[in-house]
Amino acid sequence: MNHRFSPLFVSHGAPTIVIENSPTRDFLRQLGKNSGQPKGIVCVSAHWTTAEPRVTMHPHPETMYDFGGFPDELYSLTYPAPGDPVLAERVLALLQSSGITGDKDMSRGFDHGAWTPLMLMYPDADIPVIQLSVQPHLGPAHHLAMGRALQPLLDEGVLILGSGSATHNLRDFFGSTLDAAPLSYAQEFAGWLTKAIVEGRTDELLDYEKRAPQALRNHPTPEHFLPIFVPMGAGVNGKLLHDAYSYGFLNMAAYQW
Repeated sequence: MNHRFSPLFVSHGAPTIVIENSPTRDFLRQLGKNSGQPKGIVCVSAHWTTAEPRVTMHPHPETMYDFGGFPDELYSLTYPAPGDPVLAERVLALLQSSGITGDKDMSRGFDHGAWTPLMLMYPDADIPVIQLSVQPHLGPAHHLAMGRALQPLLDEGVLILGSGSATHNLRDFFGSTLDAAPLSYAQEFAGWLTKAIVEGRTDELLDYEKRAPQALRNHPTPEHFLPIFVPMGAGVNGKLLHDAYSYGFLNMAAYQW
């Protein structure tokens, strides 16, 4: 019998999370140990956006360095986890059965929204991983529906992992430091987010652009927030696992359902 894995959302922060000491790095390392070993991982990363859902099919995905201007050390790191074409086909079939049309991507590797948290959670890179893309123009309800379609995977020993950021306004990154004091507008949004998740206020979350305080200031574009709706749709009874800040503007919250 397969162990049931509760779906997760983690805030992955800057790529340097894997080489810099921080509370979130420590948390992600412990999270993998506490969660156990899934049979496979479906990762929904903010850094893969497409017009329609796509899944990675390559059996040996490359590590992508989809960022610039960071320490040389980062560009030598690799995350050689295998892909899983069978799991990818299963994801497409589940989406299709819920009326969501998707497609395969035969060549894409792991972007840093996937490999940086996974390198900390599962450093042995021995668990098959596929990525499922984000569709920014389709909005929260679409991503919630994708999560609901993927619910059967939870009982098949598969971990559904959303990777984005609870708050994400890069205009406040420059000139900031890793341990900068949290900015009030980020705290306001993050506090609302946690309360809404814990209380199960799904309708408000789906309408976050109008209902959440400082919504568009925290998410000028939606791609770092939308991954939260896939694990939310797959699970029930959300809870906060971790709360911290990086560079003042990035709330590094993690949630489980």
